[in-house]
Amino acid sequence: MANSQNPAKLTDKPSEIKQTAGRSQLGEFAPKFAQLNDDVLFGEVWSRTDKLALRDRSIVTVTALVSSGIIDSSLTFHLQEAKKNGVTRTEIAEILTQVAFYAGWPKAWGAFRQAKEVWNDETAAADERESFEREMIFPIGEPNDAYAKYFIGQSYLAPISTEQINIANVTFEPGCRNNWHIHHATKGGGQLLVCVAGEGWYQEWGKPARKLLPGDVVNIPANVKHWHGAAKDKWFAHLAMSPTGENVSNEWLEPVDDTDYNALP
Repeated sequence: MANSQNPAKLTDKPSEIKQTAGRSQLGEFAPKFAQLNDDVLFGEVWSRTDKLALRDRSIVTVTALVSSGIIDSSLTFHLQEAKKNGVTRTEIAEILTQVAFYAGWPKAWGAFRQAKEVWNDETAAADERESFEREMIFPIGEPNDAYAKYFIGQSYLAPISTEQINIANVTFEPGCRNNWHIHHATKGGGQLLVCVAGEGWYQEWGKPARKLLPGDVVNIPANVKHWHGAAKDKWFAHLAMSPTGENVSNEWLEPVDDTDYNALP
């Protein structure tokens, strides 16, 4: 059952996914079909997210549509939903490549044309990330979700060492920076940054911002308010190390002011 043009957005809710496309487009002409589309297909089947996640349902649906040769607006909608449900540009390319060998090359070609449009805005960003990864010897790692509320923009974290001293590679997308913060300690402590790729900034409270390039080292004393992150249009990565100390703790403070950040050269 392929959905048609201009459907309502699917939302991943624990109860029911709302859909109105059937009634809005076919309600008067085919009320029963409209009711089955909106209430059964989406209201019941798609809503069973406790059995199969929306992301997986999107993959199954896209595969079924392409295999059936349905590469019209129905596929466009479900590709858009697949993207919203977390399917990445790399994953959709792999999915369609796999489908091509089982469902037919021409069908995959048609699907690729639509997928390229849906994921077009991510192409440049993905290429920049891949280029950045090639210039850095350390991995980018996973999204830094645990500390996302203390960052403006997307950051990534890759543990490098947990022996003797904890070392992590922290990567910032262009424009990403952490909030002002303080590494408290009554003795020792603080933080050490070793810049490994890209271009970034470091600033202590009351002092001018310092541009950071690969090879730069930043020694951050304990109890000093500061922030660090990427330049506006550059990826940036540094190794972060926390020297041992007594009574150590981190205090996260306010975000870096946008006006001040955007004024950096």
